[in-house]
Amino acid sequence: MRLQDKIELARGGREVDLLVTNCRLVNVLSGDVHPASVAVAGGIVVGLDDGYRAREVLDLGGRFLAPGLIDAHVHLESSMVSVGQFARAVVPRGTTCVVTDCHEIANVMGVDGIRYIIDSAASLPLDVFVMLPSCVPATHLETSGAVLEAADLEPLLLEPSVIGLGELMNFPGAVSGDPGVLAKLEMAWGRPVDGHAPGLRGKDLSAYIAAGPDSDHECVDPEEAREKLSKGMYVFMREGTGARNLLDLIPVLDPQNSSRCCLCVDDRHPYDLLEHGHIDSMLREAVGAGVSPVAAVQMATINAARRFGLAGRGALAPGYRADMAVLEDLEGFEVSLVFKDGVVVADGGQPGFESGPAMPVPESTFRVAGFGAGRLRVEATGTRARVIEVMPGQIVTGAGEAVLPVSRGEALADPSADILKIAVVERHLGTGNVGVGFVKGFGLREGALASSVAHDSHNIVVVGASDGDMAAAVKQVIEMDGGQAVAAGGEISFSLALPIAGLMSTGPLDRVAAAVRDMNGAAADLGCRLDDPFMTMSFLALPVIPELKLTDRGLVDVKRFDLVPLFD
Repeated sequence: MRLQDKIELARGGREVDLLVTNCRLVNVLSGDVHPASVAVAGGIVVGLDDGYRAREVLDLGGRFLAPGLIDAHVHLESSMVSVGQFARAVVPRGTTCVVTDCHEIANVMGVDGIRYIIDSAASLPLDVFVMLPSCVPATHLETSGAVLEAADLEPLLLEPSVIGLGELMNFPGAVSGDPGVLAKLEMAWGRPVDGHAPGLRGKDLSAYIAAGPDSDHECVDPEEAREKLSKGMYVFMREGTGARNLLDLIPVLDPQNSSRCCLCVDDRHPYDLLEHGHIDSMLREAVGAGVSPVAAVQMATINAARRFGLAGRGALAPGYRADMAVLEDLEGFEVSLVFKDGVVVADGGQPGFESGPAMPVPESTFRVAGFGAGRLRVEATGTRARVIEVMPGQIVTGAGEAVLPVSRGEALADPSADILKIAVVERHLGTGNVGVGFVKGFGLREGALASSVAHDSHNIVVVGASDGDMAAAVKQVIEMDGGQAVAAGGEISFSLALPIAGLMSTGPLDRVAAAVRDMNGAAADLGCRLDDPFMTMSFLALPVIPELKLTDRGLVDVKRFDLVPLFD
């Protein structure tokens, strides 16, 4: 729209496209809720006053009108569906913009994976902004499907949807001045850089922030969040499927610092999106915990827009995009109508658009060499073994020890003591690497669970009570060119194919959600006491989250940032 046209429309000299009347505007700029009439032309808000002539008038009958919601940090791949299917799930919930770090698919497919996400989002009524993955691979302690240096990423900065550098998980590299890490930070200088520094405090935190990252979504306690806020970081309060930190961090909020806080889901599984929602679910929780409705909406809109420099988004005022959500109230945050650029794109919780043109499924990314049940054997070279300890509701793990049963020199799982075997099978380069260890906290009495969703390198992770079932589940994942499987008695009871990089399905969200529920139910029948064991498993191979993790190269002590032996 020409500037002169915008001025004339705002002054009421010409007919606007749409006038939304009799609404209570959630004004995130003034910080209050007030009656308004919102005039829209050419997808832009041109006025908040009465008296505009309009081609269409919509009377909201006193309902609330809020800006479209913004997710400050999400991995679209964790929805396990295509970008189009993700959009059909979240737009009816009021989300009109997401900022994604596609380092999951980039760890499998490199630059081609990033472009796949960008191209998939091109025609959708959802703004998808990309933060370039900064850590592919996440560490030197695992085998990834790609290696991306600054020179590989720099051409992507020309893409209009690319706005910055994604979560810098290699905080030891940033603090110690690793040349490769510094090259990426220098490449992105002047753009937003997301952080990822769980537990980082004091001078090391100051050095990390000085290097460039100015946000963090990994805070798990108020004191950590307060320090990061005081040192200039934005704090993203996260409520995903595997990591839920929102309620823990709400005590940090006050009128002086809430403008530096945003909402994000990070990783949220399909059934969670379907049953509980997206950012709208976080608004319900925040307000239920005592946060004022306007402050909650600010964290889900204007705060994120300002943090990422998304001009014209995050508020409803003259010159802003007409991305709008009609709310029934400011407690339940039920969304009845959603506009994108002034056009209705969802009504009554149902999307008014398709998932976009079908994207071709990428070629198989599976190259597994020399795997069989024999590769899961663990020689008992000591008395006490290190054990990964699962913490329900968190992606951090404990580091325990246990005396394992031994037979003919082989250390065995001990399901009666809730100690299972875990393995990570390399699947990108055909190296034949298999890392094997032990894990506590699943509760499986028998059987095995396997998945090709294993952050961040996405090798195959498998947990089980017997080597035979573990091998069967892994082989099923390989045969499907990616996915998840439940095995018991040597047979596959449930499986879900994820042929897009071993991370995403080509099917609709409701079917994928149903399959995930079925597999979680099958795991429960085998004794598993975790609500979503596959989400938990996906983080057990992530060697940047404390304290003990497993990769295809072996057991990792994250505090030491090095491989450690299984036995003391």
